[in-house]
Amino acid sequence: MAPLAVALLLLIGACSRGPDGRQIVMPDLPELPKSQPSRAAAVDREHARILATYGGEYNDPQLHALITRSVARLVAASDRPEQPYRVTLLNSPAVNAFALPSGQLYVTRGLTALANDTSELVSVLAHEMAHVTARHAAIREDKTRQAALVANVVNQVLSDPQMGALALAKSNIALASFSRAQEFEADGIGVGIAARAGFDPYGAERFLTSMGRSASLRVPAGQDNAQPLEFLSSHPSTPDRVRSVVTQARRYSGPGAGARDKAAYLATLDGLVYGEDPSEGYVRGRNFLHPRLGFTFTAPEGFALDNTAQAVLGIKDDGGQALRLDVVRVPGEQSLAAYLTSGWLENIDGSSISELSISGFPAATATARGDRWSFRLYAVRFGSDVYRFIFAARPMTPEADRLFRQSIQSFRRLSLAEIQAAKPLRISIRTARPGDTVERLAREMAVADRAVERFRVLNGLAPREQPKPGDLMKLVVE
Repeated sequence: MAPLAVALLLLIGACSRGPDGRQIVMPDLPELPKSQPSRAAAVDREHARILATYGGEYNDPQLHALITRSVARLVAASDRPEQPYRVTLLNSPAVNAFALPSGQLYVTRGLTALANDTSELVSVLAHEMAHVTARHAAIREDKTRQAALVANVVNQVLSDPQMGALALAKSNIALASFSRAQEFEADGIGVGIAARAGFDPYGAERFLTSMGRSASLRVPAGQDNAQPLEFLSSHPSTPDRVRSVVTQARRYSGPGAGARDKAAYLATLDGLVYGEDPSEGYVRGRNFLHPRLGFTFTAPEGFALDNTAQAVLGIKDDGGQALRLDVVRVPGEQSLAAYLTSGWLENIDGSSISELSISGFPAATATARGDRWSFRLYAVRFGSDVYRFIFAARPMTPEADRLFRQSIQSFRRLSLAEIQAAKPLRISIRTARPGDTVERLAREMAVADRAVERFRVLNGLAPREQPKPGDLMKLVVE
């Protein structure tokens, strides 16, 4: 049971969905070679798996054109201009980018939303291209047998082969990490490519700084558990990478040299979907709504929710309570009470099992206890699926258990009006006017918590920096 608690917290702390998507294929670059059928088939399979994991492709013609032009310039300035690339923009709010040895480059829309000019986005593209040209991606593929899919740690703990994503039966992709040395090498190569292509080489510094600040927003206020996770990572810490890319950039120019193209870049972001796509379920404060599956629930007071491809995860602001919601298929003839004791979780107190009704749906509940954490479990039959709620606390006080019971009673079917009203948040670009401050603009943000901090991070503003009249600012609006 202890590993489950650790898994809940790690996933919550580490985690952090848009119109119908299409693949971004750059017309002025050569197509990926298809001379080896087996190799091409493997690339296609991996591509399909990545799409299934990251919400599919995101269609944005303007962003498509900008990325096309930028990658073409980077290719021409690289040491291997003959290497073909294909870039896919993923419909995911995660801040992520990665490369496959074939030259497949993947960038999430969440990453493009965080960048504040073309040179920042280019720094990521050049870094991933460097992993390809330096054969890091090929080495990683060899080590993982072509980046095979692996089950995440919670899957292993629960020992449940039918465990899937909340909305769809998505595969969870786990690409092996690059080594620290490879990351630093790719940073150096990427900065050089960007500088030779005429972009501001300091874009890498600005973006890595924003990325680190964005990651800190996923840690509940008042906690400081990001550094231990970073220390244990095989990747260089963000401050180390920032120092490294600054050193590399100084080899080419001083700050202010090279193209940033901020106005043109931000213009392409106007209207970009921000955060989760409602078709995959979305979080609004303590509420989680899934229009496609037709349900909603509200987490207990003080919880921050995160919608991942595998589950809805939540952690209380003091770190002493957590929750997880996922969905499985359970045979209709198997009772929910029997399912709770079918082996998907150990140390269940048999005397605590009881059946009940939640918003008119059949359900069962039980408790379980580990060394440090105690659990309140619910299984709710909703249509052909069973939704599993795991509430964890250390300790499980009567008050905590009461709040968990209160939360589960909020699980219900969405009304037709609620489903029709579900729309994604979007990026809106506006020009700062005289008198505009961070605090004033942050009040216009359609975010539930830490609006000022999120506004600063989204716009790359330092802690005490204020917008100047005429500055272009990103706002998150409904």
